[in-house]
Amino acid sequence: MASEVNTGFLLDKRLDSIATDILRPVGISKGFLVWMGFLLVSLSGCIYAYYIQWDKGLIVTGLRDYVSWGMYIANFIFFVATSLVGMLISSVLGLMGFKWVKPIARIAEIIAVAFAAVAGLVIVSDMGRPERLPYVFMYGRIQSPILWDVTVVTTYLVLSTLLYFIPLIPDLAISKGRMGHTPKWLQSTYEVLSVNWSHTPQQYKILLKSVRILLIVIIPTAFAIHTVTSWLLAVTLRPGWDSSIFGPYFLTGAFVAGSAAVVIMMYFVRTNYKLDKYLTLYHFDMMGKLLVLVSLVYLYFNINEFLVPAFKLKTADAIHLKELFVGEYASMFWSVQLLGLIFPIILLLFKFFRKPLPMFIISVVVLIAAWFKRYLIVVPTQQNPFLPKQYVPDAWMVYQPTVIETAITMGTILLAVIIITVLFKLFPVIPIWEMAEEQCENDHKSQE
Repeated sequence: MASEVNTGFLLDKRLDSIATDILRPVGISKGFLVWMGFLLVSLSGCIYAYYIQWDKGLIVTGLRDYVSWGMYIANFIFFVATSLVGMLISSVLGLMGFKWVKPIARIAEIIAVAFAAVAGLVIVSDMGRPERLPYVFMYGRIQSPILWDVTVVTTYLVLSTLLYFIPLIPDLAISKGRMGHTPKWLQSTYEVLSVNWSHTPQQYKILLKSVRILLIVIIPTAFAIHTVTSWLLAVTLRPGWDSSIFGPYFLTGAFVAGSAAVVIMMYFVRTNYKLDKYLTLYHFDMMGKLLVLVSLVYLYFNINEFLVPAFKLKTADAIHLKELFVGEYASMFWSVQLLGLIFPIILLLFKFFRKPLPMFIISVVVLIAAWFKRYLIVVPTQQNPFLPKQYVPDAWMVYQPTVIETAITMGTILLAVIIITVLFKLFPVIPIWEMAEEQCENDHKSQE
C-alpha cells in the first residue's frame, strides 16, 4: 500500500467503470437467498447435533480417556492455520511492495476474519461444560498455554477485523449513490459505516498510517497465534508431539492451507462475479508460485519432523511412526503427503497448472488434505501413550468420530462459509479506490 494517495483518481472517468464492475454483484439476489437458505438449513441440523451433545455430554462423541482431543481440536488447529493467510498476503507481501496482491488482499482478510472468528467457537464445541468458558478469563493461569491461545486468537481476530474494515471505508463512501440496485437497509448501512468519509488527503493519510501500523503489529500476533497453538501440543511429553520445531512447522503449514483457501475464493469471485478483469491470469500465476514456495518450506519441515525420530527410533516414536507409515493411518498419511504437498508442488511448477481452473482443483485438494493433516497431528499420538492400555473397554482404544461429532464439525465449516458469503455479497470484495488509483498511476506512467 502506497505511503500517499493521489486523490486524482476520484476525478478519473475510469472510477465509475471500476465501481460499476465491482459493485454489480453486491446485493441480495435470488441465487444468494437460495444458497443462504441451504446453508442455514444445514447449519440448523448441526446446531441440533450440538444441542444433543450439550444435553448428554461428550459421551455422544468418540472422545474417551486416551483420545481426549479428537476431531474438534484438529478442526480448531485447521481454522487457526487458514486464518493466517490474511497476515501473509496483506502484511508480509504488502509491506514488501508486491502490488499484485492489491485485488487479493481483501479476499485474504475476509478469510482471516471468518476463520479466526469460528476458531474460537470450535473450542467451545470441545468443552463438556461450555458455560464454564468465562472461567478461562476470570481465573486463567498465566502459566497455561490455553490462556495464551485464547488471548492471541482474540487479538488476531480484532486486528484482522480492523484490517478488513478500515480500507473498506473509502469504498463505502464511493459506493453511496451507486447502490440503487440494493435494498434501502443496505444503503443505510453503507451510510453509517462510511463515517462521513469525504476523500480528503488528510483522511487518506490517517488511513494509510493506521493500516500500516496494523500491518506491522499483526505479523508478530499471527506468528504468536499459531506458535502458541503448536505449544499446546509440543509442551506435552508424548511421542509425535515432543518436538522443538512445532512452531515453524505449524506456521508453514498454515501458509499452505491459507494460500489454497485464497485461490479457491479467487476462482469463485472471478467466475461467479465476472471480475476476471481484476483477478487476472497473472494473479493466479503468482498465487501458484507462492503456493509452491510455502509448500517447499513446509515439505522441508515435514522431512525434519519424521526423519529425525525415524533415525533414532525410540520405542514410543517407533510405534507412532509405524502407525503413520504402514499401520492404521498409513492410507491417510500418504494421501495427505502426496496429494496435499508433493503432487501440487510438481504440478504447479508448470505454467499450465497455474491457470484458474487447474489452480482451483489443486487448491481444493490441498485444503482438504490440510484438514486431514491436522487430524493426523492430533489423534494418532494419543492412541499410543507411554503407559500400556489395559483394563479398559476395547472401544476406548481406538478413536472413531461419531455422527454427532462429525455434524458439529461440519457446522463450524458451514458457519465460516456463511460469514464469507455474507461479506462477499454485502460489501465490495475487491478494493475500488485502490484499483482506481492503480489504474490512474499506470495511465500516467504510460504517458510519460
